[in-house]
Amino acid sequence: MPKLQMIAPAPVIEMADGNLRLDVKYVEGMRIHVEQWDGPVACILKRGATDIPFGATYNPNDLEFDLEIISEDAPITVDGLNKNDLIFAGADMHDVLHLADPGQRPTGTKIVYSIEYDLGTRIRIASLDESKSFLRKVRSKLWLINQERRRRTALRSCDGIQANGYPAFEAYSSLNKQSMLYLDGRMGRDAMATQDEQAARARYLQSGAPLRLVHSGRLEQMKGAQDLIPVVRALRQSGIEFTLDVFGLGSLTSEIETAVSQEGLSDCVRIHGAVDFDEVLVPFFRRNADLFLSCHRQSDPSCTYLESMGCGIPIVGYRNSMWRNLAEKSGGGWAVPMGRTKDLAGKIASLDSDRQQLKDAGELGLRFAENHAFEDEFSKRMDHLSSLVT
Repeated sequence: MPKLQMIAPAPVIEMADGNLRLDVKYVEGMRIHVEQWDGPVACILKRGATDIPFGATYNPNDLEFDLEIISEDAPITVDGLNKNDLIFAGADMHDVLHLADPGQRPTGTKIVYSIEYDLGTRIRIASLDESKSFLRKVRSKLWLINQERRRRTALRSCDGIQANGYPAFEAYSSLNKQSMLYLDGRMGRDAMATQDEQAARARYLQSGAPLRLVHSGRLEQMKGAQDLIPVVRALRQSGIEFTLDVFGLGSLTSEIETAVSQEGLSDCVRIHGAVDFDEVLVPFFRRNADLFLSCHRQSDPSCTYLESMGCGIPIVGYRNSMWRNLAEKSGGGWAVPMGRTKDLAGKIASLDSDRQQLKDAGELGLRFAENHAFEDEFSKRMDHLSSLVT
């Protein structure tokens, strides 16, 4: 029975009564790891989180896996890791890259890395960090370049790579023969839009009623949330009728709410805050949305793309390298030049006048999402890990 040791970047908060606050998605993912791995499963998390928006309280004795919590600045050492058959860690974490070094790796242990960000995405995120001065941003970028050398060395030396999304796969798959691509998302096949819901959406579109736009995600600059109001302004100027429902919270929430109030946009823009994914967001998207508005400028593998398509709604967004690839391969939406809010609004206006395109792209996106349902992608990943220890 091979032992799987995971090292994850998930947040954890230790509570005074001995319970833990953990991200719900993380716990659900670990539960499925336990179900599909033929042996014991353990995980290491680091302290340091101050808030977990989509978290819940858990008794550590009720978890189905062994959980070790260490200090935020504690090094990950090979001591105690020698008894594992496979270590699965995120290569986006710089403090686990040494584990694949032939001179340091635990004896007889396979090392597999997952990875989401390429170097370009890391640098763009550093550029958008408003908490840092220009000089500190330059230093951060130099540090990232130095870490990238370590990362590429580790990915060459490890036993396998799981790349989440097209940019990471394109950047790193050539470094290791045991590389696989996966598309992460929370949508299982049973949660996806039904044909009755698709038919109801088609009838709504054919009726000529106002176009129902939606957006979800953290309302942060690095997520492009600052472009939502400029798109709304451009849409109002175009004269089309629409509504925009925004789900999420972040540092830009109050700025967006103020703009909605001061500019008289409350008749078409509604801010919902953070809501439960399964109980609120997915049902709303499946029944009350026609088009997802994405202002995301980064090339990270945002699961929002696949989840929106799973709800039967197409996407219009910026041409970052993730969405550009996904739009082309799925047919589930349209990509416009980066940062051009008027182009986003113009594309939406053109789709409003040719709603058959929305219906067709929604169906194509749904088919693509069904072919990459959570359970299938997860099983593919677990089969990949199992193959490396048998």
